[in-house]
Amino acid sequence: MSNTQQLQDFTTQVRRDILRMVHAVNSGHPGGSLGCAEFLVTLYQDVMKRNEGFDMNGIGEDLFFLSNGHISPVFYSVLARSGYFSVAELATFRKLNSRLQGHPTTHEGLPGIRMASGSLGQGMSVAIGAAQAKKLNNDNHLVFALLGDGELQEGQNWEAIMYASAKKVDNLIATIDLNGKQIDGTTDEVLAMGSVKAKFEAFDWIVLEIKEGNNIDAIKAGLADAKSKSGNGKPVCILLHTEMGNGVDFMMHTHAWHGKAPNDEQLAKALEQNVETLGDY
Repeated sequence: MSNTQQLQDFTTQVRRDILRMVHAVNSGHPGGSLGCAEFLVTLYQDVMKRNEGFDMNGIGEDLFFLSNGHISPVFYSVLARSGYFSVAELATFRKLNSRLQGHPTTHEGLPGIRMASGSLGQGMSVAIGAAQAKKLNNDNHLVFALLGDGELQEGQNWEAIMYASAKKVDNLIATIDLNGKQIDGTTDEVLAMGSVKAKFEAFDWIVLEIKEGNNIDAIKAGLADAKSKSGNGKPVCILLHTEMGNGVDFMMHTHAWHGKAPNDEQLAKALEQNVETLGDY
């Protein structure tokens, strides 16, 4: 368990990693990565029950699946700084022959990666399969998944969401990153989805909201609430209200940084706002 300040310091360093990784190769997705930094740090450092080392079967531990795989920079940083592989390897992000591809893949053998993601809309299905496997194995640990809100425009999600409640997959906690933005604009402009909460409730899920999705204490409380509601015959959904580009003032309140890297001057400004806490790679 970590206190809030430790988690905040960890998050600040993760933001530095994200910015430096995408800048170094002039490609990647900083916006959503920055927006989910607090959540993934809290999940891995404070909430999930994890075994030492990495085993793809994940027996006897909680599992996490990243569906919106384009936010790989935050995922790689959190995994590295949680001990899955060397922090120094972050310097290889998106380079030829790197295990840290733009979207995570399993055939690279990178510890911590349980599915290839980036083809949006598939992660919920994989997480449900893993959750059912845990039930078959009498393993009472939880499966966590993270999806983007724009990703919910993909139809496969809704088949999976319907299946999870019908089959009482109640060891699943799926979090939706509700930042209201996607690559071409706001989610309302691209394809308005109405009330995501009402939709999940109509599919017979337990739905919780974390209104301050970039506040570590709020995230800790929300995840604790979600865990307490698991095992009751229904899957649990968390609506996580985040700010894309959080922690870098000029990247916030816009979709412009969904998939664009900062130049040298912009990187310097962004790093000034996120001081080194755990040591740069």
